[in-house]
Amino acid sequence: MVDPIYLKVLREICTRLSDNKVKWVLTGSLSFALQGIPVKPNDIDIQTDRAGAYEIERRFPEFVTRKVAFSSAERIRSDFGVLMIDGIRVEIMGDIQKRLDDGTWEPVNLDLHRSIIEIDGMQIPVLSLDYEYHAYLKLGRPEKAQILKRYLHGG
Repeated sequence: MVDPIYLKVLREICTRLSDNKVKWVLTGSLSFALQGIPVKPNDIDIQTDRAGAYEIERRFPEFVTRKVAFSSAERIRSDFGVLMIDGIRVEIMGDIQKRLDDGTWEPVNLDLHRSIIEIDGMQIPVLSLDYEYHAYLKLGRPEKAQILKRYLHGG
């Protein structure tokens, strides 16, 4: 069961993005929990494209705690920003790319891996769990990948 505050914040996100002008998906722990994996969300992660990241920031001005800007780490890079809505951290990641073992950067095709789930009357775009499993392996996070693998293969 997902804490109701996450559903309240998610409803606000869905409402402000309801015109479908921003292509976005939910990812990470909240997405997993909403898809039936027994994890406790610790934030809300949104993946979008570069323009979407800046548009989300523009639509939530009163909640911005970190303005969207290009950010890069060893294995991942994106246009990254943070909102704080009702005490819940919302991370925005635009044009996310993962560094592969050969050093090249792989973009995420949101359209290819996007699914829609219905939660509490909301249509929520999420990344498929199969895609997420492979993404965590590429990011060098096998513990998260194993959680997803167990679920994908019947618990």
